[in-house]
Amino acid sequence: MFAATAIGVLVCMGLALARAVLGPTVYTRILAVNSFGTLTVLLIAVLGFMAGRPDFLDIALVYALINFISTIAVLKFIRYGDMGWPRNVPDEPQDDL
Repeated sequence: MFAATAIGVLVCMGLALARAVLGPTVYTRILAVNSFGTLTVLLIAVLGFMAGRPDFLDIALVYALINFISTIAVLKFIRYGDMGWPRNVPDEPQDDL
């Protein structure tokens, strides 16, 4: 049962990877990579159940958090062109009093 689930998840991961490569827009590619990351979390959980190691769920949760944060960071970079760090702006002239 779990082996069939793992194979199904691997097939879906292949389809998501194909969409990431062939996607017409950058947002389609980001959505496909995010889906690939979500499927990876699911695959880690299924492999943990197959191996009888419930500690794999902790690894899957950490990977899910990293996937979420990296997706938000990439979308912010695409929208604003930087990560929000202060730019090196020359000092403005001070008025002499």
